[in-house]
Amino acid sequence: MIRFLHLADLHLGWSPSFLQGDRRTVRQGERDSLLQRAADLALQERVDFVLIVGDLFETHIPDGGIARRAAEQLARLEGGGIRVITVPGNHDEISYHNGIYRREIDSWPGHLVTNPAPEHCLSFEAAGTSVHLYSMAYTGGVTDVRALSDLPRCSCEGVHIGAFHGSLDWDAGERSLPLSSRALEAADYHYTALGHIHQHQVRPVGAGLACYPGMVEHKSLSEPGVGHFTVVSVRDGQATLETPPASVRDHRRETLDVSSLAGQEDLVARCLERADPEAVIEMELTGAAPFPISLEQMLEALDGQFFHLQVADRASFIDEVHISRYERERTVRGQFVRDMKAAMDRAECEERKKTLGMALSLGLGAFMKEGSP
Repeated sequence: MIRFLHLADLHLGWSPSFLQGDRRTVRQGERDSLLQRAADLALQERVDFVLIVGDLFETHIPDGGIARRAAEQLARLEGGGIRVITVPGNHDEISYHNGIYRREIDSWPGHLVTNPAPEHCLSFEAAGTSVHLYSMAYTGGVTDVRALSDLPRCSCEGVHIGAFHGSLDWDAGERSLPLSSRALEAADYHYTALGHIHQHQVRPVGAGLACYPGMVEHKSLSEPGVGHFTVVSVRDGQATLETPPASVRDHRRETLDVSSLAGQEDLVARCLERADPEAVIEMELTGAAPFPISLEQMLEALDGQFFHLQVADRASFIDEVHISRYERERTVRGQFVRDMKAAMDRAECEERKKTLGMALSLGLGAFMKEGSP
């Protein structure tokens, strides 16, 4: 059996522009330590090798300090007896004459894939097993993506692994390296290590597996990250995956329906119930608000309660003018409003009337979700 760590899309050097001051510095430092955490795991688990399938860096010309620290971690792995293989991606593309991989081609730790077309580019021994790697580095003006329809595969005994930074069964343009599951199936690799897609995805391809490990730690509010590493084992030709957790800052999206809230103070109170000074939260407000929402006041009241809070106000404001207009509609919504108004008129106490008013607001919020104008 062989075991290896499959990495992709670390995007070292990315800067969180949505943060300011010290938090921006802290957050960037956390993400830039991701390769060190991966190396710690690889050494702890004593994997046979580490395979980095593209976009190790955010750009092809990363900051010198980031590039130096990354090379130090890769050299640390090599010094610990763990082979390192690096495949350029589209963010850190090898095409550019001033790119990191062009400049460091002779000194980059481990094996750097530089061939512009798919090749059987490396064979080595791991845990008493022959491992054969097939890969390429997309190179603008040189790579012919039509060659991807006929991927190489030697007849040697051992484990055969493909490594490609591209888009599987989705043509997103030449630089995104369009790959075909049919071509991978014909190549009959035991495992195809992919990069480029930031979600964790696993697909059977022929008798083997193709996997995107996903972006371990979030890069932006729209990309929450998967929160784990991907360790691959291949035994008797069958690949299996482990997903050990990574220590990452909590990032999540939450939805708050404002339809049942009494006012701005109630809205802030509900948000405070979710307060987490260490988390990055994207809060989406939905429903039909019976009061005008002030995001400025809301964010001011919640300052310091989250590491970062971003609010998307997608709630509708429903007042008596809106309700009167809906009441005159010859629609299901209009009938709903008329029935609820009649029930409120018959209410025997203020508490009952208040409950029905809340039900009216919630109901109108549901109509909004269904796309009613």
